[in-house]
Amino acid sequence: MISKKTFIALLIFLSGICVIKAQKKLSKETLEQQKQRLSGWVNDRFGMFIHWGIYAIPARHEWVKRYERISNEKYQKYFDHFNPDLFNPNDWAKMAKKAGMKYAVITTKHHDGFCLFDSKYTDYKSTKTPYGKDIIREWVDAFRSHGIKIGFYYSLIDWYHPHFTIDGTHAFRPASGTEEAYKQANKNRDMSKYRTYMHNQVREILTNYGKVDIIWLDYSYPGKHGKGSKDWDSKKLLKMVRKLQPGIIVNDRLDLLEYEDGWDFTTPEQYKVDKWPQRYGRKIAWETCQTFSGSWGYYRDEHTWKNIRQLLVLLIESVSKGGNLLLNVGPTARGEFDYRAEERLSGMGEWMHYNSRSIYGCTQAPDRFKAADNTILTYNKEKNILYIHLLEYPLNRLIFKNFKAKVKHAQFLHDASEIKVSIPRSNHRVNDEFGERDIMFNLPVKKPKTEIPVIEVFLK
Repeated sequence: MISKKTFIALLIFLSGICVIKAQKKLSKETLEQQKQRLSGWVNDRFGMFIHWGIYAIPARHEWVKRYERISNEKYQKYFDHFNPDLFNPNDWAKMAKKAGMKYAVITTKHHDGFCLFDSKYTDYKSTKTPYGKDIIREWVDAFRSHGIKIGFYYSLIDWYHPHFTIDGTHAFRPASGTEEAYKQANKNRDMSKYRTYMHNQVREILTNYGKVDIIWLDYSYPGKHGKGSKDWDSKKLLKMVRKLQPGIIVNDRLDLLEYEDGWDFTTPEQYKVDKWPQRYGRKIAWETCQTFSGSWGYYRDEHTWKNIRQLLVLLIESVSKGGNLLLNVGPTARGEFDYRAEERLSGMGEWMHYNSRSIYGCTQAPDRFKAADNTILTYNKEKNILYIHLLEYPLNRLIFKNFKAKVKHAQFLHDASEIKVSIPRSNHRVNDEFGERDIMFNLPVKKPKTEIPVIEVFLK
């Protein structure tokens, strides 16, 4: 047995190790400073994702090159015919703004290696297609003119570059999957040369287009026949990003999760989180990226589109758990939004026009508020206002049990019409049990003409 003194010393030592591990950092930025840097983005809550490239021409998923094992030679025809003559970024920006989106992120380069910007390090770019223009320049100018914050997606992966080593995710991965097959496939490839190319391109997009608010780097897959932080030289890359754009926000796909400041927000993709994500024992900034349908790029024949109500619930639920929603659009090869995307953006915009106060600047409601059945709560901490989203419209009365708060005033958000608040009483036919802290919102029988009605509750 060890002595009490030795045991205490061991505990202190082990505690020190845990603290060091939890505080592993790449910079001197404090958590409070990071929180301040993220505050604007957190308040915005709703953004537009745009996946666009020459894969819009085959129109059957942005991963079509990999899924169908299309060679560079056969894929070239999409480059040769890329001419989005109807592209008008001002129209895109107007639709984003009308939908209530505060920021936008566009693919500067996706996994197929095609660049929407005029890079000096490749000819595989929009300026060399029949279209002949720097699409990112046009897009940035338009969205910035409408007051929408700018974000760049850049794929760490590149199936076109001759020195990007072939791995298990590559379009040209060997069918046999043997070590020898991978060795032969990569005998003339030098990952260091691609890494230099990739760092140079990230430098370009963060240098040539003014202030960039967000960078979305996609993605790491460490392990056998995969790639992670060492392959990207992620530490060096992140350091460059921070130096070029000091106020920028960076996602979490550089394989630097062990560092508190190796990322700014986490990115659950294509699913709804059960609760506010945590890391290092604290709640973290997060954003779910979602599609209208099952594809990120334009997919003509994909029909599993979410309806307006589903998308609104997705937005409200994200905010109710302290997160953002980045909702994706895949434009057509002629440069327009799919009619189904336009319809849904318009519907969301109509709802946001009246109800955006329940989204912007809002977050998860305090634990003392328990949502009634078929409702979702959001909360504006600064203004001490609770928002009740009615997923199913109740008949006459909405009862909140053990509310634990005093109400100054309640109203429908869409028209600011008063909703009377009272103490619920038992019906002569039903012996309901109500507590002294239970309250009842007295609602009209007819549902308001809005997809999801919202009650705005001003608290004392």
